[in-house]
This record gives sequence, C-alpha cells and structure tokens, in this order.
Amino acid sequence: MKDKIHPDYHKITVLMTDGTSFETRSTWGKEGAQMRLDIDPKTHAAWTGVRQSIDRGGRVQRFKDRFGAGAGSRSAGKPAAAPATATKDAAKKK
Repeated sequence: MKDKIHPDYHKITVLMTDGTSFETRSTWGKEGAQMRLDIDPKTHAAWTGVRQSIDRGGRVQRFKDRFGAGAGSRSAGKPAAAPATATKDAAKKK
C-alpha cells in the first residue's frame, strides 16, 4: 500500500439519544472527539417499528411559509379545472 494516502483512523466516543455512549474507531473528527446522534437505532422507526410524526427540520413550516397555509388542498387558491368531457359537451351544444 502507498504511504500517506489514508486518513487518520482513531478512537471517538458516540453519544446515543438516550444518553448512553460507546467507543469506536473512525476517521471522523479528531482523537477523543464525541459524536452526538440526533437519530439512532433506539429512536428511528426503521428499527423500532413505531412511526413518529416529528418535523425535525421545520420542513412543514417552511413549505407553508413558501406556498401558503392552504397549500396542498383544493379549497385554497384556484378552483379545480372542470373535467375535459364537460367542456366538450358544452362546446357541442353551442
């Protein structure tokens, strides 16, 4: 193997969401650094099987701010377009 091309591989501490921690080796951070997790196997729905409805990054609010509070519903904004068959029938009657 070539010398001096590999990243520094050292020990770090990983802090889980429930406060527990473990030591592992990683290229992330520096020797002795502590990585705090926002999501881990103890809280993520993929492992727990419990679906959580949490807006972690304010995405819903940003969407509402950008497109309005009624975005996504037909009652807000412009009315729904009439079906194509109704428009053709009206044209034939004239």
